[in-house]
Amino acid sequence: MLIKPISELTEQETSRLLDRSAGLQDVMDSVNPILEEVKRNGDAALRKYTLQFDRASIEKIEVSHKEIHEALFSLDKNLISHLKKAASNIRAFHEAQTQKDWIKEFTPGIRLGQRITPLETVGAYVPGGRASYPSTALMTVIPAKVAGVSQVIVCTPPKPDGTVNPLTLAAAHIAGADRVFRIGGVQAVAAMAYGTRTVPKVDKIVGPGNVYVTAAKMACGTAIDFPAGPSEVLIIADGSARADFIASDMVAQAEHDPNAVSVLVTPSEELAERVKREIELQLKNEARLEIIKKSLENAAILTGSLDECIEFSNKFAPEHLEIMTEQDILGRIKHAGSIFIGSYAPVSAGDYASGTNHVLPTAGYARMLSGLNTDYFVTKSSVQIIEKKGLESIGETVIGLAEAEGLSAHANAVRIRKK
Repeated sequence: MLIKPISELTEQETSRLLDRSAGLQDVMDSVNPILEEVKRNGDAALRKYTLQFDRASIEKIEVSHKEIHEALFSLDKNLISHLKKAASNIRAFHEAQTQKDWIKEFTPGIRLGQRITPLETVGAYVPGGRASYPSTALMTVIPAKVAGVSQVIVCTPPKPDGTVNPLTLAAAHIAGADRVFRIGGVQAVAAMAYGTRTVPKVDKIVGPGNVYVTAAKMACGTAIDFPAGPSEVLIIADGSARADFIASDMVAQAEHDPNAVSVLVTPSEELAERVKREIELQLKNEARLEIIKKSLENAAILTGSLDECIEFSNKFAPEHLEIMTEQDILGRIKHAGSIFIGSYAPVSAGDYASGTNHVLPTAGYARMLSGLNTDYFVTKSSVQIIEKKGLESIGETVIGLAEAEGLSAHANAVRIRKK
């Protein structure tokens, strides 16, 4: 773990913290052949790579309705209740995001508007591997369904015995997924991008994944949400913050993946030292200790003035940003995927049940991209209703600009109507 004043960071240390997308190019040589083989050989390639990477021999690629219902009945009723509560909160939040068609008269005789059209088919990637993420099934499927997408399919890696985690199946069902497939990794992205005999081609692929999945999404040529690779949190905290709360959030982030990133920036050197000690104490009780230790090699505790902390955060553009300061600094934050304010707003609340979406841009892409929301699942068409008097009011402007560009036919399209 790097512990240092912000002002003393070397160029190499700064680059390591800020340039977090470099790993994508490193794996492209491995990703592209898999994409091409699935494109050529379809289901056969899916079975081959599922055996190679997931150690699972699968005959049926699609999960049957019977398997899904068996999963629902096999789970503890309290877990089902938790999934339903989380789903309800997520659905309510995303319903508040939805937009409706509108038309307004801006000039006499000219009405302009916007038509919202849902995508027809969306593919949701739900990670597996080191851990299963039923919460991601909720986060990807629910906003798509709220937006009105006709068909939402889910791809998720199988266990070595070929089955899918029953909690993931239950979450997909509760969220409203239409079909589920037991495939993961690059091969799942390829299947959704190109289509196979079993897996339909989709209009857009959404959902997080490891560096290979993220690279595949970027290379497959199909519309995607955004790069959503290894997870990250940046915490801005002052001396009033609880060290044990901060340490628990950094350890929780590290639990995701060996490549996950946790960073604390604080104007309080005393808090920095307390957080460091708290992390060491909390590690003694963690089940995923090896993953956490590896991840914490990417972690940093940086000190500086509050202004420096805010400036660093805006450069970092974190996936998750926690703010634990007495001063209200929200208005000075420029770039973050999801923002958690106060000592009682841990990232895990947003990961599961507050209602906001946990599928967020990583590696600094929060500078220019938003987290998953209903806008990702629709297209917006401009609408123009122009009457004769409306065209007359702008006709000379259209003719003048068209002729200035040398497009006389464009000018004539208006001139002929004026006659």
